[in-house]
Amino acid sequence: MSKSYFLSIDQGTSGSKAIIFDSQGQVIIKSTTPLKSFYPTSGFVEQKPEEIYQSVISAVKNCITEFKEKYIGEVDKIIACGISNQRETFVLWDKEGNPLCDAVVWQCKRSISICETLKEKDLESLISSKTGLTIDPYFSATKVMWLYENNGKIKQAIDKGEACFGTVDTWLLYKLTHGNCYKTDFTNASRTLFFNIYDLEWDSELLKSFNLESLKLPKVASSADDYGDSNFEGVFDISIPITGVIGDSQAAFFGERCFKNGSAKATLGTGSSILWNSENIKGQTENGMLTTIGWSIRNQVNYALEGVIVSCGSTLEWLKNQLGVFETYDQIEIMLTSLVTNEGVYLVPAFSGMGAPYWQDQWKGSIHGLTFGTNKSHLVRAALESIAFQIKDVITSIEQETHTELKELKVNGGITANSFLMQFLADLLKTPVVNMGITDVSAWGAALMSGLGIKFWSGLEYLPEPMEENVKTFKPNLREFIPHEAYKGWNKILEEKMS
Repeated sequence: MSKSYFLSIDQGTSGSKAIIFDSQGQVIIKSTTPLKSFYPTSGFVEQKPEEIYQSVISAVKNCITEFKEKYIGEVDKIIACGISNQRETFVLWDKEGNPLCDAVVWQCKRSISICETLKEKDLESLISSKTGLTIDPYFSATKVMWLYENNGKIKQAIDKGEACFGTVDTWLLYKLTHGNCYKTDFTNASRTLFFNIYDLEWDSELLKSFNLESLKLPKVASSADDYGDSNFEGVFDISIPITGVIGDSQAAFFGERCFKNGSAKATLGTGSSILWNSENIKGQTENGMLTTIGWSIRNQVNYALEGVIVSCGSTLEWLKNQLGVFETYDQIEIMLTSLVTNEGVYLVPAFSGMGAPYWQDQWKGSIHGLTFGTNKSHLVRAALESIAFQIKDVITSIEQETHTELKELKVNGGITANSFLMQFLADLLKTPVVNMGITDVSAWGAALMSGLGIKFWSGLEYLPEPMEENVKTFKPNLREFIPHEAYKGWNKILEEKMS
C-alpha cells in the first residue's frame, strides 16, 4: 500500500499551524505562523480576518515547501485536508466577501450587558433547552447582537440579508474556495447560541428573539464531509479536497479517542475545555456544565458534557508578559518545586470572568494570602494550581450530574509538558492522567476527520491506535494530602466570592 499523507490546519487564538501527518499519526512536517489579537478597549478582543486567513496560507506554504524539499515527488500523496479552529470566534462579511468588521474573539466580553438583558427577559431556559449552552459572552450570538446594535453598517447589512456570519472555519472555507463553500460543521455551529443541537438546524425562534432573523448562516454538515477543495493560493499545483472540519477542543476530544460513554479529555491551552463523552444525552444539565456536540461522522452525532475554563495558559502568559515573573517557560518547574506547598497563596484567574461551573462573567482576577514572605515562586505555583483546581471543579460537577466516576483523564496541550502540574492534577483527582504523546492532538483529530471524510478509513474501528511508547501516564499518589488541603483553601475563597 502506497504512503498517504494528510494536511491538517489548526487555526488557534495565538497562531495557525499547518501539519503533515502520515496515516499512523506521525508528524512529518509542521509549520506555525503567529497571529495577533487586538484589545481596542477594556474587555474587547479582536483579530483581523485577513490576518487569520493569511496566517493559514503562510503556515501551509512553509509546511509544503519543506515537505517538497524532504519528500521529493510525494506531494501528490497528500490526499486530503482537515481543519480545526478556535471556536466561538466569528467573522461577518458582505456579499463580495469583504469583512464588515474585525473578527470578534471568543475571549471578548463586550456583550455582558446584552447577556443580562436576555436573562431579564427569562430566555435562559429557552436558550439552554435548544442549544445546550448558557447565556454568556463566551458564545457568538450575543456579540453579534452587540454589533447589530452598535454598528450601523452591520445593522444595515443584516437587515438587507447581505451579512454572512461564520465561525473561523467557515471564513477559512469561504476564502480557500473563493466563495464556493459556505459551510460549517455541527461542532462549530453548536457553539454559537443560534443552533438547535437536538433538531440539528439553525433555530428560527432564537434568531427572532435575538432580532437577527435576516442574518445569513452557513449550511451545517458532519465533521467528516465534503467541504470543497483548494490549492491554497497556488501552494498546490492541483487542488486537494477539504474533507474534515471540527472545532479545536472537539478535534482534541476525537483525536484522544474519547469514543465511549464516560471517557473524558482536558485541553490545556490559552483556556481549557473538559469534554466528557455522554453519547446520546438529551437536555441541559443542572450543575453548570454545557451540553454540546462532541463530534459527528456520517449518520452519527455524538454528544458531550463540557466544562469551559476561560483562563488557563493565559494566566501564565500574564505572569510572564505583564508582570515579568519569569522569562522562559522552562524556568517554571524549578520555581514550583522550590516550595513544598502554596503556603496559603491562591490566584483566582477571573481575568475575563469565570466559566464552568461558576459562570461569573463579572468577576475579576484576584490574588489571596500574600505576606512579606511571598515571592515569584508563590505566584507561579498559585497560577498552576488554579488550573488543577478549576479542572477538579468541572470533573466533580460532571460526576455528580452523570452519577459516574471518572476512570482516567486524557490531557493535551502545551502545558501538559509541566510534570508538576500533571502529577498534582492526578493526585487531586485521585485518577490517572494520561498524555497520549501526540503534541498536536487537535490537528490530528482534524486529520482523522479528513480521512473519514474521504473514506480512507471506513469507520471508527479502523482508525490507527496511538503508539504505546509515546503514552505517558501520571498515576495518583493516594497518600499525598497536600493537593487536597490546598483545594480546601480554594473552595473557601470561591465560597466567599459567591456570597
